[in-house]
Amino acid sequence: MSTLAWIIASSILGGALSVLLAAIFALNPRMQRYLGAMVSYAIGAMLGAVFLDVLPEAVRLTPSVAFLSGTLLFGILLFFILEKLVLWRHCHQEHCEGHELLETEHNHDHGRSGLMITVGDTFHNFVDGIIIAAAFLTDTHLGVVTAVAIIAHEIPQEVGDFAILLHSGYGKMRALKYNLISSFASVAGGVLGYVTLQTMQAWIPSMLALAAASLLYVAVADLIPGLHKRAHLRDTVQQVVLIISGIGTVALTMALIRE
Repeated sequence: MSTLAWIIASSILGGALSVLLAAIFALNPRMQRYLGAMVSYAIGAMLGAVFLDVLPEAVRLTPSVAFLSGTLLFGILLFFILEKLVLWRHCHQEHCEGHELLETEHNHDHGRSGLMITVGDTFHNFVDGIIIAAAFLTDTHLGVVTAVAIIAHEIPQEVGDFAILLHSGYGKMRALKYNLISSFASVAGGVLGYVTLQTMQAWIPSMLALAAASLLYVAVADLIPGLHKRAHLRDTVQQVVLIISGIGTVALTMALIRE
């Protein structure tokens, strides 16, 4: 299978799979109880991908570790700013629809547009496609691990997108259709990344550093704080076990592909 085929297949499968799994959680109230477990597992998968594969590979390829570290730092700051822009667009005073929709069943739409969520998600998926392309152009197993980590972190995000679209007046099938269409932006990003990065190999370490920054920021800044809302010992043990399971999945995937 060619590198381009891997990129396209991973982008299509990853996008569709994350949306369909998110739909199961978002559209079936009985599945909501498992969302916390999915978040813990996603954190482990992202941290495992960053520290076991993406960053080590970027360090191996870069001529300057100091520049790579600076790129990682820049990426974390960049994603902080991008998230702030999204929050400014979707939050009204102290009430944030994007965060609170998953915590309560009774909310009121204050006129925020579901279309803006779709546009933002489309851009995010496009960037994910470029990141997947950079990983596959470096090494097939790195591409697979990166794709797995991206799928894992997309599911909780897509659940939130579903909640906001439904809250904005979209029907279930329409919300599913919009999210599926948005997910295919990763294919466009993957193809563009494949075409451009082949002639710009020097950019690949920086792209991997940005990929690591994206996964690290989402895991540490967005997902981990939510786990602290469940502070009982039983919940904590479950979270730790699931995080370790996510890391283990990445390590196992790496081992199987390398064989």
